[in-house]
Amino acid sequence: MADDAIFQEAVDALREGNKTKARELLTGLLKTDQNNATYWIWMSAVMDTAKERIYCLQTALKLDPENATAKRGLVLHGALPADETVQPFPLNRPRAWEERLLLAHEKPKPKGWAAVRASPVFRLGMVVLLIGLIASGVIFGYVIPSASQTSHLPTNTPGPSPTYTPTPTSINATGVPVLSGTDNPLSELLDVPYTATPLYVNTPRPPESNDIYRAMKPAYEKGDWDEVIRLSNDVLRVEPNAADIYYYIGEAYRFKGDAALAINAFQGALGLNPDFGAAYVGLARARLLGDPNANVLPLLEEAIRLDPNFGEAYLESAKVKLRDNDIQGALTSLNEANKHLQNSPLVFYYLALARQKEGEIDLALEAAKRANQLDVTHLPTYLLLGQLHAEAGEYDAANEMLDIYLKYQEGDAESFLLLGRIHFNKSEYAETIQQMNKVIALDRNRREPYLYRFLSNVELGNGDAGDEDIDRIISFYPDRFDANLAIVRLHYLNERFGSAELALAKTESLAETDEEKALVYYWAGLVYEKRNNPRKAAEYWQKLLALPEEASTENMLTEAEEHLLAVQTPTPTVTPGGKTATPTRTPTRTPSPTATQ
Repeated sequence: MADDAIFQEAVDALREGNKTKARELLTGLLKTDQNNATYWIWMSAVMDTAKERIYCLQTALKLDPENATAKRGLVLHGALPADETVQPFPLNRPRAWEERLLLAHEKPKPKGWAAVRASPVFRLGMVVLLIGLIASGVIFGYVIPSASQTSHLPTNTPGPSPTYTPTPTSINATGVPVLSGTDNPLSELLDVPYTATPLYVNTPRPPESNDIYRAMKPAYEKGDWDEVIRLSNDVLRVEPNAADIYYYIGEAYRFKGDAALAINAFQGALGLNPDFGAAYVGLARARLLGDPNANVLPLLEEAIRLDPNFGEAYLESAKVKLRDNDIQGALTSLNEANKHLQNSPLVFYYLALARQKEGEIDLALEAAKRANQLDVTHLPTYLLLGQLHAEAGEYDAANEMLDIYLKYQEGDAESFLLLGRIHFNKSEYAETIQQMNKVIALDRNRREPYLYRFLSNVELGNGDAGDEDIDRIISFYPDRFDANLAIVRLHYLNERFGSAELALAKTESLAETDEEKALVYYWAGLVYEKRNNPRKAAEYWQKLLALPEEASTENMLTEAEEHLLAVQTPTPTVTPGGKTATPTRTPTRTPSPTATQ
């Protein structure tokens, strides 16, 4: 069915009040054309919440910045300020469906035969006639022939078996898809897109199993795996040697997450047809489901040997090579996959991962953006874009991508951790602590969130909160410079100056760059002043001033000069008893320098 026909069917379904059907049709259209602003506008009409409707309208406006319908919708939802240039509705250009569905009082009066048909008397007569016809049909069609009629099975002339057309988003789907009609329809649209991995051969079916097979296809496309398995077994009772049916059963069990039964089914397919290339790919995926480190490259190589044009085998091979850090091998496989799966978002997604591992962040960003253009519904791409923008220091762009990802993938500890690190790099320490608390609530065994929460509390001067994590930091990060420097600073903050002095020696041994040495010398000068050791304090202030000027901040240098002068030339004062005393100077602290990562 052409896209225009499907769109019209969706519009008709919405007019009839069948939002579920309209949503399903529009979802399918958007999966094939995510850049169609009209589809997004109509999608907003089937959403259940204002948040979802606003997202659809914002997407439409992003695709078509002059779209008045999208602007009006956003104004009505309060997502855009009122704009006098946006009319409440187009006065001189009614929409097509409004022209067909004129208001009742605007409809022209019928004439001629149309007037007769509109007459209530005529309608009543037609109802009586229809009842009479139904009664006659029952008597002559069922009652009379029932005594002598014999039963005959319907004769079914089979047509060609349906062929599943591969789509870019279907390749190597791994998650259990969310079925339509749930409480969060937009999350269905933005979930990891799923169309069952297509069978790349067209197997004719005998008449006895053709109808069952046809019933199995929609269940397979919807992800109703139990129904797929049931109907597939019905087909096998008629066709016990059908290798492709075992393949479908294997796919159903794989998407259900049952690796053992999936492996059995794929092996059954290969037992019947050892040259069935897709079954080798299915078997490789099922084994990876049970053991992510399984050696499945021989299976994938066999699939490629049997069918060099099967693009999914190359894509799966690239994934395994990426897992094994064979970057060049992965790039070679992705190049082959791209020849057979042109404009596949997953090819560009894994290309971005390969470039990221290679350290080519600019190339990785370019590939990830291309993947996102090809499929805006693929959530892992948003996470990857967030990571890449963060690595490039583009924190606002990273935030935008992660916000979209977390809107539909709640509870992802990795994303909260990344957001927290971004806030930390932007010196937003309270927000860092908030994100790290989310990570710890989801996974108390991860070490990194404790580190960034500890560093942030030290920066904010939260001594008591820092003490809650100090034992973990000492245990988790014994040789990390910024962690040890923060320990020195926390002891100083909580006036444990002796402990700060003890922690300094190790911290100084970990300093490698001039910038790190400058930070150690700065805090050593402060600590030794508090320990009433002006000679040692002066030594460290001198060390700081002897470093290259760019190793320190301007404030650090100014403070070092002031403190050095104070500890070297103390001002004597006269006590009430007439004796002189050398006061211990309490330094006036400027905002402390940020610990380097």
